[in-house]
Amino acid sequence: MTWLKADVMVNAEYLVGSAIFLSALIVLVITLGGRFVAAQNGQVLAELDLQIAGLMSLRPFETVRSKLVVLRDIVRGMGCRLPEPFLQLAFLPLPVIPHLKITDRGLVDVDRFELIAA
Repeated sequence: MTWLKADVMVNAEYLVGSAIFLSALIVLVITLGGRFVAAQNGQVLAELDLQIAGLMSLRPFETVRSKLVVLRDIVRGMGCRLPEPFLQLAFLPLPVIPHLKITDRGLVDVDRFELIAA
């Protein structure tokens, strides 16, 4: 099983699967300009293209939403328990937010290394 979020700068945050297949997925993501991809057993099951900096799509909201729903359902079926796995991964590497990061446990103050209360 494999699920991948990477942007045009080759920032692959979470990878599970064979090295050869992952290499092919990374090349796909780079070549196609950034996207979310869910794949299993060597097959791409769903994807969402993110043409703007590997973070945003030019597609209509309804299309993006429906593709995200499919992607989330697929990775949940693979065992992912995060409520928003792709969006959480997209937030982590952003250089414009160097002091805050989102994890599966919530918003983290990186400087103090502690969770920020809701």
